[in-house]
Amino acid sequence: MKSILTTAALASSMMLAGQAIAAPMLWQNNSLTYLYGNDFKVDPDTQHTLTFEHASGWTYGDVFLFVDYKWNESQDDSEAARTYYGEFSPRLSLGKTTGMDFSYGPIKDVLVAFTYERGENEVQNYLLGPAVDLAVPGFDRLAINTYYRKPDGIRNKASGQWQITPTWAITIPVGNSDILIDGYIDWVVNDAGNDGSDDFQSKNLHINPQVKYDLGKAVYQKAGQLYVGIEYDYWSNKYGIKDGGFVSENFVGPTDQSAWNAIVKVHF
Repeated sequence: MKSILTTAALASSMMLAGQAIAAPMLWQNNSLTYLYGNDFKVDPDTQHTLTFEHASGWTYGDVFLFVDYKWNESQDDSEAARTYYGEFSPRLSLGKTTGMDFSYGPIKDVLVAFTYERGENEVQNYLLGPAVDLAVPGFDRLAINTYYRKPDGIRNKASGQWQITPTWAITIPVGNSDILIDGYIDWVVNDAGNDGSDDFQSKNLHINPQVKYDLGKAVYQKAGQLYVGIEYDYWSNKYGIKDGGFVSENFVGPTDQSAWNAIVKVHF
């Protein structure tokens, strides 16, 4: 129960922060997703995940946030069997704030992107850097954020990592409905800290696409409300832990992950 309340509080605070930094809101989309999968590394092999997502457009930019609440197959009643993780990601549009046209070729706009990452066990990171929105034929949405990653210092982790994060969405008509392919890549391109010590953070690559069928459009002609599909979760050196490496002098084992989730997603 404590983890559920913490998750709810985190989602609420992120939402309020988003509303406070930019107004008025031009559009928003909220969703709740249930995921079930296995073959996860570092974490329990089999997991259930409930994810709340919020995306919105504002006069001066946009906001995206999500909160994951996870539990494992052991039915363990301890707090360790349940965990949360969330990210809050506002972006400031230079085109909208200055009134200047930054479009050039496929570039629609230039932005300043910020992300706050928060999880249990003192996981807390700050990311800041430039971003571009792109107009590419076939894509509903395509953006690339570039970040400098900085831990808050509580976990004694080294700063100095750079991250490139493309996000995308593609809609493909199929029969009387659509298939939506969307997702992101988090590519942390360099190591930080001293290999073998507690402050080490390995470069890593996290690829997380979803392929979803618009079941709502097929069954009751309501597009964009109910999806079913699969998610692929590939992560090399998961959590920045070098594959087969050590954390606080404890051997971790494999941290290269290749996992699948079945998903049901409801938008509201």
